[in-house]
Amino acid sequence: MEFQDVVRKRRMHRKFTDEPVAAEAVDRITRNAVRAPSAGFSQGWAFVVLETTEDRERFWAASTPETSERDMSAWLDGMRTAPVIVLALASKAAYLRRYAEKDKGWADLDEARWPVPFWHIDVGMASLLMLQTAVDEGLGACFFGVPPEHVAAVRAELGIPEEFEITGVVAVGHPADGGAKGSPTRRKRKPVDEVVHRGGW
Repeated sequence: MEFQDVVRKRRMHRKFTDEPVAAEAVDRITRNAVRAPSAGFSQGWAFVVLETTEDRERFWAASTPETSERDMSAWLDGMRTAPVIVLALASKAAYLRRYAEKDKGWADLDEARWPVPFWHIDVGMASLLMLQTAVDEGLGACFFGVPPEHVAAVRAELGIPEEFEITGVVAVGHPADGGAKGSPTRRKRKPVDEVVHRGGW
């Protein structure tokens, strides 16, 4: 597929068919994820891939609120059909350690040196590569977060080391009609001229 077609066709899918995702496609998705840039080539990321029904159910049981201010049933009903779930994890410690190495010139692990949390930004870029690779494979995908109050349960259920935080989750599968409507159905995309400022604001 042409790159511009991948970009244009990329959208968040919230419902999937029961057709399995080829192992080769999953491998390509994760191989492309680690081609993302990372500050200082820290590569402070890790990915937990859940492909069996049992593993996916463990994730959903640990991450799903019993009650919610919003009715999430339509979203959950669709998302739980995804045959592949990939948790994208970030290690702040890996970045702090990397920048305390001799070639970076810092001698300590002071987090205050970082203007923004690059560990999450880099994992976000890796996640976008997964979303785009899914499109190129003829698949659909959706990036979403774990509710803060359920992070500890997900970490415990999946044995995620303390060093890693959950940046987000990518659901992958063959897209199906239906599923919860996303915000683009309620909001228009801003025109490029409204958000791109040349030579200054």
